[in-house]
Amino acid sequence: MNKMNFTNEFYQSINEELFQNILPYWDKYSKDEKNTGFFGKIDNDNVQDAECQRSIVMTSRFLWTYSAVARFTKDAKYLEMADFAYKVIIEKYFDNENDGVYWSIMPDGTPKVDKKQIYGQAFCCYGLSEYAAAIQELKKDEELAATAMNKALDIYNLLENHALDKENGGYIEACAKDWSKTNDMILSPKDMNCPKSMNTNLHVMEAYTNLYRTLPVVFADSKSIQSEVGQSLANLITVTQERIVQKNAHLGMFFDMDWNLLADEISYGHDIEASWLLWEAACELKDEELKEQIRDDVIKMAEVALDEGFDKENGCLENFLLYSTTNPKRDRTRVWWNQAEAMNGFYNAWQMTGNQKYQEACIQQWNWIQNHQVDKTNGEWWSALDQNGTPILAEDKGGNWKTSYHNGRTCLELLRRSQE
Repeated sequence: MNKMNFTNEFYQSINEELFQNILPYWDKYSKDEKNTGFFGKIDNDNVQDAECQRSIVMTSRFLWTYSAVARFTKDAKYLEMADFAYKVIIEKYFDNENDGVYWSIMPDGTPKVDKKQIYGQAFCCYGLSEYAAAIQELKKDEELAATAMNKALDIYNLLENHALDKENGGYIEACAKDWSKTNDMILSPKDMNCPKSMNTNLHVMEAYTNLYRTLPVVFADSKSIQSEVGQSLANLITVTQERIVQKNAHLGMFFDMDWNLLADEISYGHDIEASWLLWEAACELKDEELKEQIRDDVIKMAEVALDEGFDKENGCLENFLLYSTTNPKRDRTRVWWNQAEAMNGFYNAWQMTGNQKYQEACIQQWNWIQNHQVDKTNGEWWSALDQNGTPILAEDKGGNWKTSYHNGRTCLELLRRSQE
């Protein structure tokens, strides 16, 4: 293979993908103006299902993406989408009786699933903190920025008071509507009903990283609360390294309260996503001791994801591996978010090590996305392709799990890093 390098054309193609495909697509198709919300299902012909329930995860991801793009471009036009998402969250998702946000609602705003799923709370905190910073920087609306940031802090405090396992570390999966204990902890039909998961803890870490980063943007006197959030974040980084990352450099997926592993499954997308989110968290804290503590593990996670999960012939990341004593099962589906997070993870590993193999993998991955994952007829990315690159049409183009977040963030993250 000839050596590949990041060129101006590489970054320009990423810029075009974000601003000419991803963002315009969701601007055009995601908003349900009639019911003031976002459609919970959009098929591959871009037909929206107005009756489908809507999730806090989806809505918060739109809030974060457009707030982050507004901050990056310093262009307030992207706040129109963010303002819409914020309005939806405030008016329809907040539980004014018990605090926190509902997991999902019906189009008319009636709660559909009212339990307090911690994954959803984390994404709401993530989106609110980014929105608050965007409002402060672009609109200079101190009152609105403070309101949004205080709501993010309210969620942070709820998680610390009700979801944090103060004995074993990390965060549980869910609480009941009133924040009491519940046995209904399952995140989605693809997940296990268990007390703790990698996925929830990974995204609490992501949310706390963003909260820590944006607090000083909104509050000049944030040192005390920022320090508190920083300590929660540092504790979660350590728990992730010591409990979730396994000796084989893969993430464990599902756990009991004592962090005993409950399933022997490898998710390559989560492995590579966690590698860069872990490093981002430690870097944001500017904790050199913590960075040194996790550095080798972060690089090893990216290395193993490349060696075991990356299809080097085609340039794309495979989905997962299920172990069993007799018949290991490899899922070779090319899922959109796996491909996006591979870009971030390999780029980050290249920046950390200077190793050419990560640069080449990142470029290969982008070529796969451009040649196969992008839907050049109806816009955005195919949710999933088979191993031959054929779209799996049973998977919707958009909805409660697929928004502007993974691929929009990838483009934004690489553009941002290219300017450092």
